[in-house]
Amino acid sequence: MQVIKVRKLFQRTLFGVFALFGFIGLSTSILLIDTVNSYLSEEYETNSLGIAQSIADASVDILLNRDLAALQSLIDQFVEIQGINYVYIRDQTGDFLAHTFVPGIPEQILNSDPADTTTVERQLAGMGEFVEVSRPILAGVAGAVHVGMDTGIIALQVQRAIGRQVYLISIVFVVGVVAALWLVNLAARPIGDVLTYAVALARGEEAQAAPVERVLGRKDEAGQLARLFLHFSRTHTPSTPTGDGTA
Repeated sequence: MQVIKVRKLFQRTLFGVFALFGFIGLSTSILLIDTVNSYLSEEYETNSLGIAQSIADASVDILLNRDLAALQSLIDQFVEIQGINYVYIRDQTGDFLAHTFVPGIPEQILNSDPADTTTVERQLAGMGEFVEVSRPILAGVAGAVHVGMDTGIIALQVQRAIGRQVYLISIVFVVGVVAALWLVNLAARPIGDVLTYAVALARGEEAQAAPVERVLGRKDEAGQLARLFLHFSRTHTPSTPTGDGTA
């Protein structure tokens, strides 16, 4: 396997290209992850609020009839929705009318404010991290419905959503690095030709210089520099000494 050798003149340039590719890839990935995470989190929260409102609306008649078995059956069906981990209903006094916790209600939720219907983040021991949304029943007179979303599910969805994008960015980065190496070496090749030609001139081996015609025939700066070397080598060639010691 041939190792690509980069001339010292272009090493800093190549390092700058790598750093630029790395910065673009990293910043794009961070922006993508943050955007997707924010979007999915808002979507899950909106859906959970809709579910909580649906339970609150459907539980009014059930609460009026004090049919707690029907209330339990109502909330049990919602925990089967992906991302919804638990549902519980508390009345205006803080008593739990129905819940989906097994085997029992976590201490943190037992000690929470029953009148608080704002969105909160909870870390429940042995269960994980959750975002809890709430909706009042009959403007809070009959209590409130609380729905907990598993943030682990949200993180998994974020990983799935950005997986292909990050994979594409990685491919672009690798292709960009290989292309940069090839282009830098392509640009450095004339410098190598000029160097070889200059060494040959210095040794008096112009006829044996490897890329003589190719270098002298170039129309760019490398060709101009090679012709300049040739001009100086011919105009500054020392005279051959004569037998009497005069030049």
